[in-house]
Amino acid sequence: MKFFVDSADIEEIGELADTGLIDGVTTNPSLIAKSGRNFLDVIKEICTVVDGPVSAEVTALDSATMLKEAAVLRGLAENVTIKVPLTMDGLKTCKALTDDGASVNVTLCFNANQALLAAKAGATYISPFIGRLDDMGIDGMELIEEMREIYDNYDFETEILAASIRNINHVKSCALIGADVATVPGSVIKQLAKHPLTDKGLEGFMADWAKTGQSIL
Repeated sequence: MKFFVDSADIEEIGELADTGLIDGVTTNPSLIAKSGRNFLDVIKEICTVVDGPVSAEVTALDSATMLKEAAVLRGLAENVTIKVPLTMDGLKTCKALTDDGASVNVTLCFNANQALLAAKAGATYISPFIGRLDDMGIDGMELIEEMREIYDNYDFETEILAASIRNINHVKSCALIGADVATVPGSVIKQLAKHPLTDKGLEGFMADWAKTGQSIL
């Protein structure tokens, strides 16, 4: 499973990119607003930090304007993925963009029927929002399971990009079900490497090493 970091924080993205574990980046208007910086500047800079796809979201609601915005975003860097909402106008835009060779991430997916339409429109990625479904008392993982089955039934090439991930259990469940990508906050990515027994074991090893009085360097 690929990992995208869900962030518009250049420092955080750079730190994670240096680990070699990050395959791309997703952003959205809320993350850009939190950064307090110019949208186009942020996207352009992120694209210099990571080689993989960087999702940049259009803000228009009609297809004609979405396409105009997409043209601007595509001009920023070759690895920009255009992010469009899962509406009829968004799907129309997705179809036009993918036909033109663009990478498209259809976002704000909350049921399997929406996911089916996105695949039919040729979406490169589809972003189901797990955490927001959980907030409503709906098991977000059931949606990932349904999407995986439907996409496999018809050999759709659209990649399931699990979004709105809140914790490490979400990540594990997505991997078990077979999501193609998980876009994860930087804090959650770092938590994946942690376990109290790892910390305890390392502490014991270091204590024993200190007793030897040796040094590798």
